[in-house]
Amino acid sequence: MKRSEGRVAARGAVLVMGAGSVGCWLGGRLQAAGVEVHFVGRARMLDALRRRGLRLTDIDGGDLALPPASLALHGEVPAGLAPALVLLCVKSGATADAARELGARLPPGTPLLSMQNGIANAALAQQAAPALRCLPGMVPYNVAELAPGHLHRGTDGALAAQRDPALEAWKRVFDAAGLPIELHADLRSVQWGKLLLNLNNAVNALSGLPLRAQLLDRDLRRCTAALIEETLTVLAAAGIAPAQLSPLPPRWIPRVLRLPTPLFRIVAARMLRIDDKARSSMADDLTLGRITEVDALQGEVVRLAQRHGVGAPLNQRIASLVQAWPSRRQAFAGAELRRALEDA
Repeated sequence: MKRSEGRVAARGAVLVMGAGSVGCWLGGRLQAAGVEVHFVGRARMLDALRRRGLRLTDIDGGDLALPPASLALHGEVPAGLAPALVLLCVKSGATADAARELGARLPPGTPLLSMQNGIANAALAQQAAPALRCLPGMVPYNVAELAPGHLHRGTDGALAAQRDPALEAWKRVFDAAGLPIELHADLRSVQWGKLLLNLNNAVNALSGLPLRAQLLDRDLRRCTAALIEETLTVLAAAGIAPAQLSPLPPRWIPRVLRLPTPLFRIVAARMLRIDDKARSSMADDLTLGRITEVDALQGEVVRLAQRHGVGAPLNQRIASLVQAWPSRRQAFAGAELRRALEDA
């Protein structure tokens, strides 16, 4: 296995707050490129990393490994650490608690980049840790845990973040680490563009299927199309124009998703560039009995709709299905899930 693809001169250490799939992927790539990285995470992941180290594979055939002894692993933010950059990668529901811990331990002004799903995490972190410099970011691709300590990127895309002097110097480091990142003057449209695509996470989780197999089920695609279409109506009412983060403009995505599968395969060939191992992080959360991020995705749509006097019953309905999963624990067939949304 290839251990590194080249080393860079970083401007200091990076602290990954939330050593889950995304956090370990980003931190592992940076460490393999020569950056000092510290990982703060939960016992389950830390134990796996201590036993097996960290292996990162991807859809392009990349395969690198970091041995256990090379990893700086912590159950909490270590005292005295003064990282040059924090990557906040905890689940959205843990944002405030994580930010408070960071604010209590780190020097004032430390830049914190939220690489989480949803829209409001950076603002929530700033409120909880006012002395830090909290910035929004976005991870476009799927990272799945294939085995303890083995993470796999199953889709493509470039990271995005709010343009800020604190991040300008890191762009070259991220690019050299195989983590291309684009800096934007206003990240809100990019975040909403990503959230539109992430509305499929709940459909994927409830289906019990890998992402590619789920996208080849027309009934399940119709569910996602309806969620996106409803959200586009809400965004229009709010005066928000989502960025295009897929080969298709946002307004075209629902009609393409509704195409018959043979035609969908042709028209959406780039969208289907997903390997068979990819699945949504929400699917992992349901499997492991963890709280999902549905409130940071569908919940964000519902709240925006309420603020602007429009409805979002489909997003509200699928959020309730995800929240009710512990009492069901049985995957939805495509037609069954479509009927459940139509009932809304």
